[in-house]
Amino acid sequence: MINPPFEIQLIFILFGLLVGSFLNVVIHRLPLGLSIVTPRSRCPKCNHVIKWYQNIPVLSYLFLRGRCISCKVRIPLRYVLVEIMMGIFAYLLIPHIVSINSILFFIFYFSTASVFVCHFLIDIEHQILPDKLNLYFLVTVIPFVLLTKSVNYWAFGAAIGFGLPYLVTYLFYKIRGVIGLGGGDIKLFGILGLLLGPIGIVQNMFFSCVLGSVFGILLILTKRMNSKNPMAFGPFIIVSAAVQIYLPSVFKLINPFLV
Repeated sequence: MINPPFEIQLIFILFGLLVGSFLNVVIHRLPLGLSIVTPRSRCPKCNHVIKWYQNIPVLSYLFLRGRCISCKVRIPLRYVLVEIMMGIFAYLLIPHIVSINSILFFIFYFSTASVFVCHFLIDIEHQILPDKLNLYFLVTVIPFVLLTKSVNYWAFGAAIGFGLPYLVTYLFYKIRGVIGLGGGDIKLFGILGLLLGPIGIVQNMFFSCVLGSVFGILLILTKRMNSKNPMAFGPFIIVSAAVQIYLPSVFKLINPFLV
């Protein structure tokens, strides 16, 4: 689809904004074990039920000046940023839609971005990567791999992605009595191994560890964290995977010997 009509562009942008609004519900409720369907959205401070016209992506945030209409508590800026991010991402994927197959690819790439955004923010706040998100991610990855990859090769990647972190975590626990990686991280590595293949998942492990180490050292040096505090590792896995999936040319520039 080259230079699509403005109406088509607007539909995709609106779709992305609406998905972003839904992702905010997922990010807030899923870690708390709440339904993402019911009840209706409400202010976590005063329990005011948010009416539909107070829940229009971006516009409602601007109209309400970033505050609850009832108790005036500030609405986190994250909500509108997630909506805008997904709207932009949907727009950026439009030029790649040229056939039915590419529509399926759009669904995969957009779904993957949605999972990454949710995992990233949930892990930062709660230090968990929910199994339900990993399961949804797996369900989207499997048909994509079956359609585009050599199954045996990428299954080997899944084995490395899950098996290596699990083995390291198990040995670390046996030696030091401390759990290194959480189960969600290990499962995410396994799914990414299926998607990225054996070489790709090893690259991801390497770069996510480098990013995590650099960021952790910076936090310790600035006294925002001490060496005994646990740190969410999922965001570093996700950032590395996002570059590999969406910006492979950039990844080759920073990783010329392994690609």
